[in-house]
Amino acid sequence: MKQNILETRYVLAVQNLTASVGYYTEKLGFTTDWTHEGWHQLRREHFVVMLGECPDDRSAFETRNHSYFAYVQVEDVDEMHSELAAKGVEIHYALGSKPWGMREFGIITIDGHRIMFGQQLSSDR
Repeated sequence: MKQNILETRYVLAVQNLTASVGYYTEKLGFTTDWTHEGWHQLRREHFVVMLGECPDDRSAFETRNHSYFAYVQVEDVDEMHSELAAKGVEIHYALGSKPWGMREFGIITIDGHRIMFGQQLSSDR
């Protein structure tokens, strides 16, 4: 029997859970699914993150290029870029059309995790 993937959930360590939850809800437009003793699960449509508080661990900033954790395809990447930029989200990788057929940009969260957002370019662009 073929199994279909229904959604993906990313599990991320953060140093300050309260600050990180505020960032994901206020800046990135996520809503809370549940919370429990040092954990907080949030979602925006089918993009789910589980944040676990690890105050004594190294931050994702210290992993530099290895801090990329998600590539999210969206319907309108320009609209997503405008929304996040208007909320003061740090754009790490400028919006642009790429030779691999994607229009994309990247952000860096307050914890140092990097997320790419992209839209498939049509063949007439």
